[in-house]
Amino acid sequence: MATPQVQVKQTAPTPVPAPSVGGAPDMFRAFRGEMDRLFDRFFPGFPSFLGLPRTGEKISLTTPAVEVTESEADYRIAAELPGMKETDIEVGVSGDTLTLKGEKRQETERKDANTYFSERSYGAFERSFLLPDGVDREKIAATFDKGVLTVTLPKTEAAKQESRKIEVKTAT
Repeated sequence: MATPQVQVKQTAPTPVPAPSVGGAPDMFRAFRGEMDRLFDRFFPGFPSFLGLPRTGEKISLTTPAVEVTESEADYRIAAELPGMKETDIEVGVSGDTLTLKGEKRQETERKDANTYFSERSYGAFERSFLLPDGVDREKIAATFDKGVLTVTLPKTEAAKQESRKIEVKTAT
């Protein structure tokens, strides 16, 4: 069975404005982001600091679990996205950032003689990665198979040759 290809967008870097209120840095937003990261680290699944929606977040699926591996030829990012289709996923590169986005929509409707049941759920995620030096950005590819998105980041020839083993000697 062939693995479906996922389109990787190449876009120009988008400048990110510093958060501000009246020209001054928004210290509360920065503090809130730090508190969210702290709670995520020590209490996975705990609601956002003060119960507010996370900064820049839509109704969210759990952030997908990823595995990042490196070989001599490339880096690979594998993200678990159960129940999604390749048409629900977007992979993009902007400057030095690789972004994975997805939206899952589920609708269930059942009608019986005396019963009507309808349930809908929607969720989105977005996850970004800083690309390491030596990645050939033009050859980045993504495939989706059995609920796992695999993004392959091939190394440039120069990056493949830069690696060398350094001998560790006993100090005298």
